[in-house]
Amino acid sequence: MFGIVRALLWLLASLLKSRRRLEAENLSLRHQLNVMCRSTARKMRLRMSDRFLLVWLYRLWPGVLGSMVIVRPDTVVRWHRRGFRAFWRWKSRSRSGRPRIPGEIRDLIREVSLANPLWGAPRIHGELLKLGIEVAQTTVAKYMARGRRPPSQSWNTFLRNHAEGITSIDFFVVPTATCRLLFGLLVIRHERRQLVHVAVTASPTVDWITQQLSEAFPWDTAPSTLIRDRDGAYGQVFRQRIGAMGIRDRPTAPRSPWQNAYVERLIGSVRRECLDHLIVFGEAHLRRVLTAYADYYNCTRTHLSLNKDAPSPRPVLRDGRIKSIPHLGGLHRSYVRT
Repeated sequence: MFGIVRALLWLLASLLKSRRRLEAENLSLRHQLNVMCRSTARKMRLRMSDRFLLVWLYRLWPGVLGSMVIVRPDTVVRWHRRGFRAFWRWKSRSRSGRPRIPGEIRDLIREVSLANPLWGAPRIHGELLKLGIEVAQTTVAKYMARGRRPPSQSWNTFLRNHAEGITSIDFFVVPTATCRLLFGLLVIRHERRQLVHVAVTASPTVDWITQQLSEAFPWDTAPSTLIRDRDGAYGQVFRQRIGAMGIRDRPTAPRSPWQNAYVERLIGSVRRECLDHLIVFGEAHLRRVLTAYADYYNCTRTHLSLNKDAPSPRPVLRDGRIKSIPHLGGLHRSYVRT
């Protein structure tokens, strides 16, 4: 009975409504019915087009909210407000202002900020101005790398700044044609990988090692730090001597040759590039061979760590005829222009 009365009241109220409003309510009800028909029994899903149609009907005829069944009227109003904000945000977007910074400049700012952790935006901005790049300092601060390392230098920078005063020393064993064992001694400076001294002996005593160190660094050419292993040949006399020369003794940890990597790498180069291709007949022969290799190593041989240059810098020759110069009996050759 109550349902019949409600239907009659709705019919009387519809007679007072305009034709367009009735059509809008009819369209709303039909669309809601279509949504319910295509949805599953468990959950009803509204597409973006469904929400747009309901909001559009509400925008044209606000009274259509009374015919909403599958959603609450407040939900339709919330959709309308959200779309209204999105529309005016798009409408009021900025169409002018500073021109967009090119990608290569943004990448340069990021690269400079990563490579120089001690620099801030003003310093980077100054460097860009000297390169002819006109950007604002706020732009530099915007495109700097986020979460950079703490303001400190890297280990590579630290080692390069101290390489000038670091020297390494080490022994290597060479068998002769008569099955004797000779000991070679190498002393290398870290700054330019320069082989400053080579020596050969059959019995390395502490006095002999001390004498070789004195010959390697005469007068005021002694380094500040000496890296060596814990060989028993370096006795108390050796430590006292390097202390008197003002050299800090830095022995490596036991069984840790990688802590003296420069001289270990040099010993490997001596073996691969020289001794593996020769038969050593005696102490004098080995001394001559190592002296010749040291001259080739320092003056001619190029190094990757030195940007393809020799420890004693070689000039770039562009004019003249190319001439080949043999070293170590032709085992290696260098090329110059004459």
